[in-house]
Amino acid sequence: KYAENMYYFSELALTLNAPENGTAPTDSRWRPDQRLMENGRWDEANAEKQRLEEKQRLSRKRREAEAARATEDGTPYDPYKPLWFERKKDPVTQELAHVYKGGYWESKEKQDWSLCPDIF
Repeated sequence: KYAENMYYFSELALTLNAPENGTAPTDSRWRPDQRLMENGRWDEANAEKQRLEEKQRLSRKRREAEAARATEDGTPYDPYKPLWFERKKDPVTQELAHVYKGGYWESKEKQDWSLCPDIF
């Protein structure tokens, strides 16, 4: 119904980015720039996207500086690691892949997102 107004996307495609209560604050469906864009607020969405990208750049630079300091000082440095995935070699393809290591569903059940970084 009304497919011509929805670019002929399937119902599944139209609902993939729909917000879902109870998900992690890092869930991409909570991206403020995405929400603004979907509401037709293009200029605000672009400004927000620029802000998010700059925040990501600063975060990366901070991690790189910490790693450099640790190398200079000879102290151990624990690099960034994803919360719920780890890189492992796929036994079939022998390529590195991100494999779910657990924790997300438990955090969702408890609604405890204290381990999530502030990415937005």
